[in-house]
Formats: sequence, structure tokens, C-alpha cells
Amino acid sequence: MQTEVIDWLMTGDASIRWQVQRDLLGKPPEEYQAEQAQVAETGWGAELLARQDEDGKWGGGWYSPKWTSTTYTLLLLFQMGLPPGNPQALRGCAHFFVRDLEKDGGINLVKSMRTSETCINGMLLGLLTYFGSPDPRVHSVANFLRHDQMPDGGWNCRHPRGATHASFHTTILALEGLREYCRAAPERRQDFQPAIERAHEFLLLHQLYQSHRTGLPARQEFTRMCFPPRWHYDFLRGLDYFQSINAPRDDRMQAAIDLLISKQNADGSWNLNQPWTGKVFFTLETPGHPSRWNTLRALRVLKWWEG
Repeated sequence: MQTEVIDWLMTGDASIRWQVQRDLLGKPPEEYQAEQAQVAETGWGAELLARQDEDGKWGGGWYSPKWTSTTYTLLLLFQMGLPPGNPQALRGCAHFFVRDLEKDGGINLVKSMRTSETCINGMLLGLLTYFGSPDPRVHSVANFLRHDQMPDGGWNCRHPRGATHASFHTTILALEGLREYCRAAPERRQDFQPAIERAHEFLLLHQLYQSHRTGLPARQEFTRMCFPPRWHYDFLRGLDYFQSINAPRDDRMQAAIDLLISKQNADGSWNLNQPWTGKVFFTLETPGHPSRWNTLRALRVLKWWEG
């Protein structure tokens, strides 16, 4: 691994530095956790926390406006590694239960709907369990996701409206949510592992980003490298998920690995693609230029793959 690239990453925000220490340098927990604590005190993390509304929400709403609402601000803080148990994050998470649960057992943040939206529940389950919400209703949200899984192994938020094929977007959100839930409640892992493995197989059958019919990218946007990804799927998000659970190597990931390597710059970095349109509190990085976020994620994927 190029020393120059690591040095460049370590001049970035605390949210980058602590993950470099953990994922690339193999530092002991007492070292990288000290750096992780700085996410709440300095830089991007501290600035996002300072934007919290007096009532505990962000952006004045639970799920909208995108991307300054409570859901998407907490999702970004989660990706930055704001430490679990942060009081401001937990105060924001408490808003997710303001309308209680729907009859299907999930959370509904969309006033125009009478059922729970699967993508939203995947995100919320991850946030509630990662930050350490004590609310017992998180188990109901996890059960909602398990029961909402489609026959092909994935999930699709349009399933109630007739969709018959799972969505990459919904599937990765459900998997990330269940990953955090099983980490917080390991005694329930065996109940959810079959559903998780079926979802893994759905992604692997599609080579992580390809159409099962044509072998071409299912959507061209799946080949982009965006950060933050928001609710969107892309091949790097898929790879980083499998890296995060230390999944065994599978030859069906090779096309995605090859795509990742093909996008690396001569100096060892990876560029940031155009972000998803929406309102933001501030810009993290410049599109079209080397991205610390993408470089960090790409390098830890390759370290896992080659390990």
C-alpha cells in the first residue's frame, strides 16, 4: 500500500483518519477509538451535530428534505463513525418512533402511505441499533424486514405496488440495517442469518451490479463511486458491505473488483463522481477530484479481497 496515499488520507477529517487507522493500518482499538471520538468534536461531524434543531431533529423533518433531514444526517454521521451512544444522535433517533409502529410492524415516516417503506426501515434499523437506541420496538422493525423479503432473496420498496424483482437499492439498505441489528443483538443472529444469506446470493448472482439477463450494468449509475451514497446502491457500496462482514471471497465479486481497480488513479487515489442531487448543509469533497472517502473505501475493500 502506497505510503503517500496513506499520508494523504491521514491529513483528512477525523472521520477518515480513524477508519484508516482501523481498516488500513491495523491500529489497536485504544488508538483508533481515541481518534474516532474526535468525530463529535471537530470537522465534519462536529459541524453536522451543530446543525441539530432545538427539538432534536435535523433539517426540520424526519425523512425530508433530502439530504438535510434527521434520517440522512444521522446516516452520514453513522458512515463517519460518530461513536455509538452519542446523546445528540440518540435524541434524533427518538423521533423515528413519534408515530409509533404501523400494523405491519415497521416504521412509517411518509404521511401519504399507510404501510411501512422498506428502504426507510432498513436505514432506520441500522441507525437505531448502531447508536444504541434502548427502544424495544427496534425488534419489530427487524422482524418487518425479515417478513418483507421477496422470493428472489432481495427486497424492493415497490413490492406492495406490484414489483416482482428485488431492488439493489432496497436490498443493500436492508442488509446494512440487519448487519447493525445482529451486531447489537447477537442472540438473534441465527433467526436472521437465512434471510441475510439469501440476500447475499441475490447480489452475487448479479455480480454485484449487473443485469442477470444481459450481463451489462443493471444501471449505469451502479458503476459510479459517490459519497455519501444516501439511499442509492453502487458497486463499491456492495463491495464495502461484504468487506465489512469479512465475507469469504466469491468469484462472482471479481467483475466488481476489476471495475474498482480500473478506476484507480496513477497516484493510487480514486476520484469522486457527481453527488446525488439534493440539499446539503455543506460539501464534503469536490466531484471529479481525488476523494479520500472513495480511496479509503476502495483500499479497505482491496485489502480484504487480497488478504
